[in-house]
Amino acid sequence: VTVLGDGGWGTTLAILLSRRGKNVTLWSAFPEYAEFLAKKRENTKFLPGAKIPKSIKITSDLEGALKDIPLIILAIPTAYLRNILFRLKKIGIKKKVVVSAAKGIERKTLLRPSEIVSLFLDDVSIAVLSGPSHAEEVVRDIPTCVVVASRDRVIAQFVQRTFMEERFRVYTSDDMIGVEVGAAMKNVVAIAAGASDGLGFGSNTKAALLCRGLMEITRLGVKMGANANTFFGLSGLGDLATTCMSDYSRNRRVGLMLAKGKSLKEIMASTEMVAEGIETARSALDLSKKYDVEMPIAAEVYRVLYENKEPRRAVEDLMLREAKPELEPYQK
Repeated sequence: VTVLGDGGWGTTLAILLSRRGKNVTLWSAFPEYAEFLAKKRENTKFLPGAKIPKSIKITSDLEGALKDIPLIILAIPTAYLRNILFRLKKIGIKKKVVVSAAKGIERKTLLRPSEIVSLFLDDVSIAVLSGPSHAEEVVRDIPTCVVVASRDRVIAQFVQRTFMEERFRVYTSDDMIGVEVGAAMKNVVAIAAGASDGLGFGSNTKAALLCRGLMEITRLGVKMGANANTFFGLSGLGDLATTCMSDYSRNRRVGLMLAKGKSLKEIMASTEMVAEGIETARSALDLSKKYDVEMPIAAEVYRVLYENKEPRRAVEDLMLREAKPELEPYQK
């Protein structure tokens, strides 16, 4: 197995697969950092404290990393995915299983990660891996459940068998749209949850954000062709809950910093880690218009991020929206 991407999640998946007895290569886009990782055996930048087994080969040679490899894991942030796929197309990737572990929506095209993969690689089997799975916990062997989705049941089951172990349980799904929409949109709600915490609000507010945020995500997903039930599973409610509550959540941290008066520019300059929700907030706004779906929480997150709206004012505007029933039928 080759894992493309030396971030915290890519490193964790490489370690997990190595524990499963797989022959694992971890690829980094940066030669100097690949050399550092190979010597240090610790990803001090993105996953400090976790030792990388010596059995894992670490390289920046992309073509060499993919030679005679049947399974490729794309642990690449959505914003950089297209660049890597362009390189894979030039190499000539065929007859392989490609698993996307990205959780975002491409900004300009509004494409899901698996759709971007299919644009560049037309002779591969595609799956997506998602769920409530912070790298910092998975690498410590804390019991975790995720879902792998593919239109091909055989491929989904193959990936399931590859990853599944005592502390990492994998379910299968055929709803790639739902799994990817849930994975991306929960990051936007997590920014709102972080802002709520930063403003000193309590569990009442957090619960409301999760419930109403999940409703927004589900409405959008169904319009995009997803199964509504997917959003009450691991890649929907599960991922939403952990991302909105965990101290490991980058997107929640963005919300916390916004509530403390930090600008988006200051927040992005403070870390090399990618918080997918920052870009996804813009995509969410565009998708809500494209599919004519009301997404008030996502809209307010966008205004706080990009229009300098005060987080407290955003909360007030959400609370004072027109009165309406809680449940409305989903419309495709």
